[in-house]
Amino acid sequence: MYANGIESYRKANVMTADPKRLVIMCYEGAVDSLKLAKERLRQEDYAGKGEALMKAHDIIAELLCSLDYERGGGIARNLDSLYQYMMRRITHADLHKDADVIDEVIGLLNTLLSAWKEIFYKGVEGNLNEPPETAVEKRQAVSYAGA
Repeated sequence: MYANGIESYRKANVMTADPKRLVIMCYEGAVDSLKLAKERLRQEDYAGKGEALMKAHDIIAELLCSLDYERGGGIARNLDSLYQYMMRRITHADLHKDADVIDEVIGLLNTLLSAWKEIFYKGVEGNLNEPPETAVEKRQAVSYAGA
C-alpha cells in the first residue's frame, strides 16, 4: 500500500510539473539511473546494469523527442547532437562494461542539469531579463531573511 502511495505521488508530481521542472526531473532521473548502473556494474549484476542503462537511455531519448527545433533553433540542434552522443555512449558503456563512459555521461548530464536549474530558479524567483547577479542577490536576500 505504501509503495502505491509513492507511485501515485510521483505520477501527480509529473502531471502537474512546470515544463522546465520536467526537464530537470528527467536529467535527475537519468543521472540516478546511471549511478545505479555503475553500482550494478561494480557488483557484477549485469542484468541490473543493463536495465539501469536502458532507463537512462530511454529518458534521454524522451528529452530528444521533446526538442522544439522551430523555437529552439541552434540550441535545439546542439542538444539533439549531445543527446544522440550520450545515447551512443550509454550503448558503448553497456556493451563494454565501461564505468568511465558512464561517468562521462553523468558529467554531461550534470552540466546540463545545473544550467536548467539556473533557468528554472531564475524564472521562478527573478525576471528572466535581469542580469544573473541581480537574481543571485535576490536569492541571497531571501535566504538571509529566512535565517
